Amino acid sequence: MTYVVTENCIKCKYMDCVEVCPVDCFYVGENMLVIHPDECIDCGVCEPECPAEAILPDSDDKATPWVELNRTYSTQWPNITRKGQAPADADEWKDKPGKKELFDPNPGSP
Repeated sequence: MTYVVTENCIKCKYMDCVEVCPVDCFYVGENMLVIHPDECIDCGVCEPECPAEAILPDSDDKATPWVELNRTYSTQWPNITRKGQAPADADEWKDKPGKKELFDPNPGSP
């Protein structure tokens, strides 16, 4: 089992999860984070830290559509090890459904 960042992160990108990760397996895109599945040690400390509840175990059915996206973009985006500034409008996007179409494939800055 590994953990996966899902749709709830899009346009929120709070990054509270980043600093608690003992193996630095988060990668940053323009409007969301992803977890590198081969680096994740399945400790689960990131899951409760996410205000948007965007991190799920890959065994959760809600995570299934996001497993490959995490795998793909974790090899293309820069690694992030410190919490950055969340978008100014993150709270407005926090509980909005249907954000998948807003996913930005461009890398973010760590």
